[in-house]
Amino acid sequence: MAINKPTIPNADEIEARTDEAVGKLQEKIHSVSDQASAALGRVAGQAEDLARRTLDRARDTSAVVKERIGRAGDATVGYIKDEPVKAVVIAAATGAVAALVLSWLARSRSSDRNS
Repeated sequence: MAINKPTIPNADEIEARTDEAVGKLQEKIHSVSDQASAALGRVAGQAEDLARRTLDRARDTSAVVKERIGRAGDATVGYIKDEPVKAVVIAAATGAVAALVLSWLARSRSSDRNS
């Protein structure tokens, strides 16, 4: 019964196997790098698209708000022209209420400080 002794590879075989392993590793690295680049490109494109859509919506919303403010201003001017006495009375009443509220707040703060 003959026992086979394991053969020890010589330096050339070791170098060849090492070169082969390094080559395979480099191929894998390039493959992973290409896949990562493609994935990053897709993510960047999606982020850019989302940013663009968000800006478009913000512009649209801004235009709508400006239009509504313009209409409200026009309606206010029209009301003042149609009902000038009422407009002055409403403005005076609003000012009086604001002054009362500010006066009340000032008193309550000063009484809190004195406590």
